[in-house]
Amino acid sequence: MKGYIPEDRIEEIRNRINIVDLVSEYITLKKAGRNFLGSCPFHKEKTPSFTVNAEKQIYHCFGCGEGGNAFSFLMKINNMTFPEAVRHLAGKMGITLPSREFTPEEKSRHDLRESLVRVNQLAAVFYAKTLRTAAGSRGRGYLETRGIRQDIVDTFRLGYAPEGWRGLRDHLQREKLTLKHAEQAGLLVARNDGDCYDRFRGRLMFPIEDINGNVIAFGGRIIGEGEPKYLNSPESAVYVKGRHLYGLARAKNAIRKDETLIIVEGYFDLLALWNAGISNVVATLGTALTREQVDLIRRYTASVAVTFDTDAGGKAALERSMSLFLERGLKARAVVLPDGKDPDEFVTRHGREAFLEEIRRSRALVDYYIDEVIGTGRTLDERRDAWKAALPFIAGIADAVERGQFMRRVAERLGVDETLVRQEVSRLETSQRQPEAPPARRAAGPLDPVELNLIQMMIESPARVPDIDRDNVLACFTSDTLKSLGESIVESHRRGQTARLAELIDRVENKTVLDKLLEATLSAGSPDEALRDRIFDDTVRKIRQRWYKEKQRDLRIRLLRAQEAGDQNLCNRLLDEKERLRHEQKERER
Repeated sequence: MKGYIPEDRIEEIRNRINIVDLVSEYITLKKAGRNFLGSCPFHKEKTPSFTVNAEKQIYHCFGCGEGGNAFSFLMKINNMTFPEAVRHLAGKMGITLPSREFTPEEKSRHDLRESLVRVNQLAAVFYAKTLRTAAGSRGRGYLETRGIRQDIVDTFRLGYAPEGWRGLRDHLQREKLTLKHAEQAGLLVARNDGDCYDRFRGRLMFPIEDINGNVIAFGGRIIGEGEPKYLNSPESAVYVKGRHLYGLARAKNAIRKDETLIIVEGYFDLLALWNAGISNVVATLGTALTREQVDLIRRYTASVAVTFDTDAGGKAALERSMSLFLERGLKARAVVLPDGKDPDEFVTRHGREAFLEEIRRSRALVDYYIDEVIGTGRTLDERRDAWKAALPFIAGIADAVERGQFMRRVAERLGVDETLVRQEVSRLETSQRQPEAPPARRAAGPLDPVELNLIQMMIESPARVPDIDRDNVLACFTSDTLKSLGESIVESHRRGQTARLAELIDRVENKTVLDKLLEATLSAGSPDEALRDRIFDDTVRKIRQRWYKEKQRDLRIRLLRAQEAGDQNLCNRLLDEKERLRHEQKERER
């Protein structure tokens, strides 16, 4: 796939991209010595082990082994092909790439996604413009009654869908856009006669963006009478509601700054908080919180504050989300506002500081669950039902200490023997446990650590690569994989180029080799040049000594067989070869 894009353009992108900035768009990183550290977006972990190095332009997770460069990070986290990742980064940096031919399957997928994003973008502009015209006066009036400032309207690109049946349809047709794509995006609805009409009419429009800020769907609130009160885009090739959070693309920087995320239920809850100067907030999209959304949150923070209603629906939402937070090891707090108010009502009436004080005073989600859900049982049957319902939550708690504390508190609250609770949890864990499949990335086969160290030092000390080439050290390698990698480094040097690990990543097919190199590079200290040279020379000497030792052993076996066969001529040749090797080794070690 790389052949579609000139290598010099790939190199330009690789040289200009800052992998720390790129990764920071998806997870929160903190400086840790020479590296940056964060929670891995590819597996759940309690202690951050995802390491990024700006100088080397590489990343590696010491927990799950995922690692690579900017291209491989995008490919993994956004499910992109290599050309898609290259073109995405080129677009971010304003680098023009030549057009190329796609495979039929890739072209179909790429074209559909591009078309849906484009039609949603055009619709967002149309709705935003309509809001500013006479046709959008009802929408503007409603926003004024809700007290939403104009800068918030502009930030979230709010708009208005006119009352007619063909407003957006005719606009898209004037823009020469294929109406079929607008149907696939859920903006238009097909009629039996082959024509189509606007799905959203007479509604205040909320563009829904993906993590990169692309408009992928819409939510629309009816102004005045009508049902449903809120109408959302159907799912499409670019939009699956359980995988996105409203406002996350706008809230990323504030989340990193505050190191926590506030989760609300509705569009206006989010807008009201932004209106009050609170921007580390996202809203769910008309669905219960999903595992994909929780994993998305984990990229940016391990601390969340979730607003809940106190009614039965709110408690049910609490129970569903609690299990997800516990599974993923997030620290979650339950925010229940006084008098059953939602965040919009509360912050509008009481202001920013009062709302933030409620966040500070909120209980940990586990405490809230024990106090308000488990603790409500009065009869024996109610307590037994609460105990049974609590068992899956206990089994899902990732941290062993927290799990133990939770079991003890549940036992105390329900008047149940703690030993019995532990036995039931253990039984449940055993019944649910599935054998883990080995990670797909790990390639089988032993690797010689000394040879691997030399490859790593060839990358770290390119000035020593000519010595390896001149002395033909790679001929002494026992690993064909490492020998091939070393030869590619030497070949780059012969062309006057320096082989950096960030470039080699795209050529290394053996994932075990890649993992080991990334781990060694990110773990290595910075010895002075003299010490580095001594280590380099000692590593070369060890490889040669082992090679000579193996050769001498092989000659001894062949000599023994020649003697048993009575072949004196072969014995003489093997003895000469043995003496030559001994002399050669002695000369090299001087």
